[in-house]
Amino acid sequence: MEKQYRSGFVAILGRPNVGKSTLLNALVGEKIAIVSHKPQTTRNTIQGVLTGEGFQIVFLDTPGIHQPKNKLGEYMVKTAWRSLDEVEAILMLVDAAAGIGEGDRALFQSLQNRKAPLILAVNKMDAANEDTARAQVAHLLTLGSADEVVYISARRRKGLNELEAALQKRLPEGPQYFPEDMITDQPEQRLICEMIREKMLILLQEEVPHGIGVELMALRERQGQALIDIEATIFCERSSHKGIIIGKQGSMLRKIGQQARYDIEKLLGCQVNLQLWVKVRENWRNSPLALKELGYQD
Repeated sequence: MEKQYRSGFVAILGRPNVGKSTLLNALVGEKIAIVSHKPQTTRNTIQGVLTGEGFQIVFLDTPGIHQPKNKLGEYMVKTAWRSLDEVEAILMLVDAAAGIGEGDRALFQSLQNRKAPLILAVNKMDAANEDTARAQVAHLLTLGSADEVVYISARRRKGLNELEAALQKRLPEGPQYFPEDMITDQPEQRLICEMIREKMLILLQEEVPHGIGVELMALRERQGQALIDIEATIFCERSSHKGIIIGKQGSMLRKIGQQARYDIEKLLGCQVNLQLWVKVRENWRNSPLALKELGYQD
């Protein structure tokens, strides 16, 4: 008897900075979600696709659940909860190194009434005390139930086979939604903007990165050359932030551009000429029009 093909959607949920984007990149094998040590890095639900022998898992990497401070924050949290409506499984991530806190416990309890199976992935075990982590998980499970618990390190790619198997078991019979060689449904334009934003999250001071947005202004292939010209505008909320982003004699903006160009060239498979501009757009995170223009929309 021929084995039936299985497929389904899995939402990755967790508090900010527990490693959701790192896990998604590790599972699909390429960089499709931005990674930084700062929380609330992901702003849109990113679809990553893992295709194997007889199965396909479509991952939704949701923005971290947090208390919103502006319309952008409200959009991020709304996006996270909306992703649970039509999934076959929910993958909740906790950070074993930082410890399971009150926010994790509240999120875990809020997931108890969802119809989809709940898989608890305990991440960053490479940097945690195993006995402490297991004791905290045991306490968490007194507040509700998980269909399976898997201990992993996304950064070191440990425990991912066990996690993949736990998810596969819960896939229903279904079609292959995407071609085998496709790992994300995100357009190149969005990935390019996210790669630029990632470098700012890594390189800039704490308050600046969450007040920045990136808009792609032009993407042109030079005729007869394996070279693409890209122009992008970085929006920030204050003139003082603009100065920080540009840096002394343009040094920081050059560094952002150099590091982003490296990732973009890997994505596009050719040389890139990247031009960046910085503009002040006050309070853009509370402007529905600005949010829509920068790709954050319902």
